[in-house]
Amino acid sequence: MKAKPFVTPERLRRFFHPQNVALVGATDKSRWSVFTFANLKSMNFPGEIYCVNPNRDVVHGQKAYRSLLEIEEPIDLAYVMVSTSQIMQVMDEAAKKQIRNLVLLTSGFSEIGREGSERERELVAFAEAHDQVILGPNGNGFINVTAQLTPYGLPITPPVKAGPVGVVLQSGALASSILTLAQVRNVGLSFLVSMGNETMISATDVIDYLIEDESTRVIALFLESIRQPGEFARVARKALERGKPIVALKIGRSEESARTAMAHTGALVGDDAVNDAVFRQLGVIRVDSLEDLLTTAGLLGCTPPLAGRRMGVVTPSGGACDILSDRAQDEGIELPPFAPETTAELKQIVPPFSTVHNPLDVTGYVVVDRTLLLRALSTVANDPGLDFIVCLTEPPRVKPDDPQPMYEQFDNLARIVRESRRPIVLFTNTAIDITPFGQEVIDRFGLHFVGGMEHGMTALGKALWWHEKRARAQTELPPAEPREGARGDTGVGEWSEYRARLFLQEHGVPVVPGLLATSAGEAAAAARELGLPVALKVQSSDIAHKSDIGGVVLNLRSEREVEEAYQTILNNVRQRSPASRVEGVLVSPMRAAGTELLVGIVKDPLWGLVLAVGLGGVFVEVLKDTSLRVLPVDRAEIKRMLEELRGAALLKGARGRAPADLDQVAEAIYRVTRVALSVSDQLQALEINPLWVRGTQVEALDALIKWNESSAAVSKP
Repeated sequence: MKAKPFVTPERLRRFFHPQNVALVGATDKSRWSVFTFANLKSMNFPGEIYCVNPNRDVVHGQKAYRSLLEIEEPIDLAYVMVSTSQIMQVMDEAAKKQIRNLVLLTSGFSEIGREGSERERELVAFAEAHDQVILGPNGNGFINVTAQLTPYGLPITPPVKAGPVGVVLQSGALASSILTLAQVRNVGLSFLVSMGNETMISATDVIDYLIEDESTRVIALFLESIRQPGEFARVARKALERGKPIVALKIGRSEESARTAMAHTGALVGDDAVNDAVFRQLGVIRVDSLEDLLTTAGLLGCTPPLAGRRMGVVTPSGGACDILSDRAQDEGIELPPFAPETTAELKQIVPPFSTVHNPLDVTGYVVVDRTLLLRALSTVANDPGLDFIVCLTEPPRVKPDDPQPMYEQFDNLARIVRESRRPIVLFTNTAIDITPFGQEVIDRFGLHFVGGMEHGMTALGKALWWHEKRARAQTELPPAEPREGARGDTGVGEWSEYRARLFLQEHGVPVVPGLLATSAGEAAAAARELGLPVALKVQSSDIAHKSDIGGVVLNLRSEREVEEAYQTILNNVRQRSPASRVEGVLVSPMRAAGTELLVGIVKDPLWGLVLAVGLGGVFVEVLKDTSLRVLPVDRAEIKRMLEELRGAALLKGARGRAPADLDQVAEAIYRVTRVALSVSDQLQALEINPLWVRGTQVEALDALIKWNESSAAVSKP
């Protein structure tokens, strides 16, 4: 889908802040209409609501208009609920009325197939010709909590708490589930939109708008697909630069989920591992559940920046201490000992049967001494060796006959949180719903509770990652560099290893020496020149897996062995792959034991060239230990990829190995990426397996290049 240049944040600000709304197709018989009208009224929308129905004089207890043209006042937003066959008539009336902004609830467009797609193209062409912007079709609308505006077709139970989280969903029904979850989990929303088919206004357009929206501090996404990858990358980078986190639940991890999403949205879902890599590069936080989506967004929106991973814990439960210790390890969060002065002060506060260490269990004595938890929290909050504090406590559930002591207790808690020089995050033990009285107390004193230790620790880990990513992004130069032209020609189809190695060598990639032999005598001479022992490998663009047909012989220690191996390889090819065209046999020196890496680059249909780095050789299929990035990347990012591998210890010198020079490894891989980018239009896949690493030595021992079938030669610069 092409980006619409007129769907700017400023245009969407007007779209999402209308002064009045016309409900087209309003009727007492439609639940959509009843819900939409009731939502606008219950949220106290201050503007006029006009009901349009050609067959009724009164709808929803107020005057109904036969058409949009009968309304004398200018209309800011039309919410359209008519049948598919009536859509173009309504669009025409809206154009004549100079209505520029429309929400289309109606379905029956691209989501149903070819006929619907044609209908959608007609709709867009008309809207563009008349400077109209459409949200939908096949979408429920939006909720602008800050403006008390709810042109939204599913029921809303007030009150809806205003807050820092803007929500964008490629789903209709789940939007209501998110809204309900936010209400019972104490997460305030600024905005919520159900995208529908994204015919004109896309999810990336709304993200761009929310980045500019002062009421929104965090953006939460439910994504079935990424329709505009370039635009998504642009707005994600913009959000990171502005310090506005994006938290995303992207479905499509399983094949079945991907098929369902494609059937639902008619959009390309993309490879999930690549999506993961893209999100990491762009600073988008990926979560695995709706609960984690809201919990993480709420924590980020209500907590000051987290400066480091040193956590202090204050709780009245020893069991909670154990749970948080385990989860801290999972999330890479430190629990350092308290400073001596903190320990000394805490010993004067907690009961004598309590042990003072981090995490701190102040014990169940809090039932007797209601000031105990807060006095301990105040002390821990001043510890200079901590970056933030987690305090386990619960909002009240039932209003007592005399709530004043409870009000005073939570007023003191709010004061400690507010005045602390370090962020204090309040956890509940479990993901409980907040009761009406609990919500009253929370709102009165401006507190935020994270629902449950499990979701809370996940959210903390995600938040810390984001703050680190942003800090790093602010000091790094952008990875994109001028695209270089390829030296030499590209090709068509698959190249042999010998040809691929020459190509890489010409472009500065370190490659093991090798000579191509077309006779046994030439092979022996090559071995003599290169130095024994050597390896022999058949060279043919028709043979993908040389060892499977007996096309590889290793560790040959004499010229006679080389000559015999040459003949053996040719005989094997004649017997097992007689149709293959053989260029010759490649002779290369054997290398001592080292660490073998896989370096692969493939073209993803959504994101372009993708780099994979992992343990190579025999470990590729068994361990599947790889790290992915979308190109371009810089050398520092490649080093981070290497450090992400489960087998990173092998590169750092585990089990008596010489530690690899990671700068040299990153430089070699970086050169491979520059080669790939220089021929990105023609390249289908490039693989080095293995890239041999031993100390400061780095060499490609085997290489594969596949070109697009329609590749044309690239002229020399």
